[in-house]
Amino acid sequence: MLFFNTKKKLIDTGVLGGAVDWHSHILPGVDDGVRTMEESLATLAYYEKIGISEVWLTPHIMEDIPNTTEELRASYEELKAAYDGPVKLNLAAENMLDNLFDERLAAGDLLPVGAKGDHLLVETSYYQPPIDLYGTLKRVMELGYQPILAHPERYRYMEEHDYEALVGMKVKLQLNLVSLAGGYGKLAQDKAQSLLLKGYYSLWGSDLHHLPHFKEAIHEKALKKEVLENLPSIHNCLI
Repeated sequence: MLFFNTKKKLIDTGVLGGAVDWHSHILPGVDDGVRTMEESLATLAYYEKIGISEVWLTPHIMEDIPNTTEELRASYEELKAAYDGPVKLNLAAENMLDNLFDERLAAGDLLPVGAKGDHLLVETSYYQPPIDLYGTLKRVMELGYQPILAHPERYRYMEEHDYEALVGMKVKLQLNLVSLAGGYGKLAQDKAQSLLLKGYYSLWGSDLHHLPHFKEAIHEKALKKEVLENLPSIHNCLI
């Protein structure tokens, strides 16, 4: 057994040591995440403190936030120039499955996740699926990309059969640590725990938008032993 107490806080488990954060909104001033360079640098300093070794900066790209590849790369270079610490920085994007995504996918204008550049982090509305969700995911795969569905536990419209179908078609699911700690409400937390215990997640990320929210989740919220015991199964997942 990895843990002897009934509950434990994420910060006390050691699971963050040497970890890769596959989903974050730390790139400053480009979406609804971190707003300033100072905040970004403070967040990265905190990552150093808790042992996270690598982070993927995954700003939103959607019809409401139509970030261009060129703009995001320019912002990324500014952050790299300002940060001189040990946390490895990588640029990708979190892509809303909307009409803009269809256009960018057709044009090959994408910012993929992973060293091989063959994974795409995607999301949907929290309340309803996009038109032809499964058809879109299949098209992504036919074009040579592996879709990673961000924070599936937060999609209120999804039920058990949806998660089974996604895993069955080899879509990777990404857990939000904040969801697991109850930072997005009990429904998302219950779903996160269930999906984790079933082995449905392939990787996890912070989905950090604001540092205090993330710190509260990992420093103040205690999680059940059986949940924490399953986190190492997706710890530092390599893609």
